[in-house]
Parts: sequence; C-alpha cells; structure tokens
Amino acid sequence: MRIASTWSFGLRANEEAWPHLVSEGALAAVEAACAFADRAPDIDSVGYGGLPDASGRVSLDGCVMLSPARCGSVAGLRSHLHPVSVARRVMERTPHVMLVGPDADAFADAQDLARAELLSPEARATYEKWLREGGTVDQSKDSGLGFEPLRPVDRRHGDDGRLFGGSDGVPADEARWKHHDTIGCLAIDARGVLAGGCSTSGTPFKVPGRVGDSPIIGHGLYVDPAAGAATATGMGELIMGVCGAFLVVESMRRGASPLDAVRDAVERIAKTYPLEPHHQAGFIAMGRDGRVASAALRPGYRTAIRDAEGARAVEPDFVAIPEV
Repeated sequence: MRIASTWSFGLRANEEAWPHLVSEGALAAVEAACAFADRAPDIDSVGYGGLPDASGRVSLDGCVMLSPARCGSVAGLRSHLHPVSVARRVMERTPHVMLVGPDADAFADAQDLARAELLSPEARATYEKWLREGGTVDQSKDSGLGFEPLRPVDRRHGDDGRLFGGSDGVPADEARWKHHDTIGCLAIDARGVLAGGCSTSGTPFKVPGRVGDSPIIGHGLYVDPAAGAATATGMGELIMGVCGAFLVVESMRRGASPLDAVRDAVERIAKTYPLEPHHQAGFIAMGRDGRVASAALRPGYRTAIRDAEGARAVEPDFVAIPEV
C-alpha cells in the first residue's frame, strides 16, 4: 500500500488518508487526502485557502479516476468545498464524466452534499489588496508591484502548505504569489487497486471561467490499471498542451519505467514552450506495482509519500532545468 501526493503539504493529507487506504481502499484514500487539503485554511493553493478569480469569486475544480471507464470530473464549483467528492458522485451515479458551473453545484445539492463558504477572510483581504494595488488578471505578467514573476517553491522543511510565502526566510515579495497550485494524489491499496484524485482552486485572480489541467481527465490526472497512474501540478496551461498525465501513463504502457515516463513528460514541456522563469510543472507516476517516481521542470517541487515505511517528502527524481 502506498499513497503519494504533490507538494510537502501532502504529508498531512496523506496521514489523513492512510486509515482510509487501510480500511476502505485507494478510492476512499484519495478522496480523503484531497478533502483534507480543501478544508485546511493554511494550505494556500487549494480549496478554502485559495484565492478568488478576478471578479472576487472562488471556483473549485477537481476529478477522480479508477480507469478510463470509471472517472468523474467537475469544474467551476462555487458553493461546494470538495470537488473530488462531487466528481466521485458524477462517476458513480451518472453516465457522464464531467459537469461544470452552476449545474455542477446543483448536482452536488441533489446528492445532499453540504454547501460551504469558499472565500476565507484571509483570501478576501488579499484580493482586496490586489485590487488596491492595481493587479492585472494574468499574474504571470503582473509586474505592476515591481516584482519579477515567481514560481511555487516547496521549502526544505515543514509541511505547512505555504508554497509562495511565509516567515522562515521565504522572500516577502513571494506572498503575492500564494495560492497558486493544486493537490494531486495517487494511491494503491492492498488489493492492488489504483486510484487518483486532483483538486484545485486554480490560478489566483484568473479570468472568470478559466479552467486548468486539474479537472481534465488525461491532463492533471490519468489512471489505467493496465499501465499505471499519473498526476500533475504546476502551470496548467503547460500541462494541458501535452496532455501531461496521459502522456506519462501511455509511456508506462509502452514499457517505460515510472521514472523514464515522468522525465519524458517534463522534457516534452521544456521542448514545447518558450519558458519563462516562473514556469513550473511537476509529475508523479505510480506503476502497477506501486513504484513511485517524480520529475519537475525546475527545482522547488517535492512529493509527499506515505507507505508502510512511514511518511516522507522527497525531492524529484529528475529536474529538467536544474538551476536554482
């Protein structure tokens, strides 16, 4: 049995999910891990801790997957905190794969899933500060505050969920880049069942309606029990253009190891796009036997792993552009 999640804040999510993995299996475990990240106010890139779009409204996206024939997805939730839980209902109780916008919230209501406030007081204050300082919709080009674009960096210690700020030596300038990423989670249970889940609040101050890779089957997440599983994190547009998670799993289907598969994916991104300094993408691959490997476009990404040997946050096995 093993569970692997993106970023070091996944350590706490994995611990929350471990009893579910033991007693209920892989699907329950990935749902529990993502739900933990959704509701933790100090995890600044997912759920309640995430920043709103340019209109001041929070929207959440996510998906869950067991196989190409068993998957579900939602995008643009504005009234429900746990996208993976809604996506699981889509997978299990409808003939469809993806629901979006107000109708996705209505579906969640019909499934008796509780409504919740999605905008935390801290996120509201940050949004109001952004408005006062004249922020642009596209943070990647927001130089109005005099800062160079920055990318998420997972600190070398701690698991408090802060990727873009904090008080332990992270530059204060990075605080404006908080809340930009996702949790992707892969698990294998004692029966050998693979499952994956992915949840995000999306790019902060995005154009309303923007959807990234996280809820798109084959982009932010892909699971095929015949080949393996993969999840992605980072700038969604980079991952979407290469169908990142599908690319990783398809490589494993053709005989690549998990390490070779994630390495090929980040190298594909590096060769495909005119990259900017803030661009980041990371992948986790899990083979049918539970082996895990990860790769990142640049340093600063870590993977959280929990198995019978304990919990740990590990550096990527491969970095395509290794400069700090």
